[in-house]
Amino acid sequence: MAAAVWFPRARSVELRSEELAEPGPDEVRVRAALSAISHGTEMLVYRGEVDANLALDLPTLAGGYGFPLKYGYASVGRAVVVGRDVRGVREGDLVFALHPHQDEYVVSESLVRRLPDRTAPEQGVFLANLETAINVVLDAKPRLGEVVAVFGQGVVGLLVTQLLRRSGARVIAVEPSPLRRSFAERCGAEAAIAPGDSALLRSLTGARGADIAIDASGNPAALQEAIDCVATEGTVVVCSWYGEKPVPLDLGGRFHRGRVRLISSQVGRIDPSLAPRWDRERRLELATSLLGELMLAELITHRIPFARAAEAYALLDGRSAETVQVVLDYA
Repeated sequence: MAAAVWFPRARSVELRSEELAEPGPDEVRVRAALSAISHGTEMLVYRGEVDANLALDLPTLAGGYGFPLKYGYASVGRAVVVGRDVRGVREGDLVFALHPHQDEYVVSESLVRRLPDRTAPEQGVFLANLETAINVVLDAKPRLGEVVAVFGQGVVGLLVTQLLRRSGARVIAVEPSPLRRSFAERCGAEAAIAPGDSALLRSLTGARGADIAIDASGNPAALQEAIDCVATEGTVVVCSWYGEKPVPLDLGGRFHRGRVRLISSQVGRIDPSLAPRWDRERRLELATSLLGELMLAELITHRIPFARAAEAYALLDGRSAETVQVVLDYA
């Protein structure tokens, strides 16, 4: 028997027992070590702010957005049993799995990634968000020396900030939480400012405005500020998922006359203009290779025992500004 986190209804968490079958020929049984709670998408789900009729997008999820629901997609653990046809994973390997929060589970090899030797669980648990951040930067297409304003310095925003700096861009982080602004500076932001300070942002860009703005905030008000801060012919990349939250926008003079380009970035697809050079496997290989090079483990501000998962969600729901990454610990 295993135990898994379920949402029986909005803002409610319980642990349920799960029967585990023996792994099939192409499956792996994993004993979890850590799993990361997504502060964006997963909290929308937890709060019931997702269309109840939307289809689930991973075979490891169970239930539905109308509840009850078993959700999550960032688990790290050890392979304890490996099916006879599995070639990429051996017993004892540390693996990342696109699986909900559960202490032990059986999953298809296609949803498991063997992590490099000497990778710590505290690094590997960021793999899914790192892949998302890479996709955002591929969509944004920053050029050397350009100024990119990144709205929101949660986990995805901080990873985007680090990747942009590696690309040669100058990063201005916009974030209401003082804690997260301090992390943004550690991750390479040239400046970290509070929302609403448009005069400071323009002064930091020589009055031109940002070349690119990225909305990773999940806050509808930030998207308007992102649109308003970019230079003429600038680009705004939206990687936030708002669920059913309304997003009113002023698309008048500045947006219209400035010919601002507004695009969506979602990890399920790669920019078609990059094909055939880029595909999901190349993106995943890059994310895996970066696990030992970026500031990751330091982003974990709260480590909560799996048995007390409800406390982790309550913390994020009520005091998210005091956190960066919250993980569940299965030790």
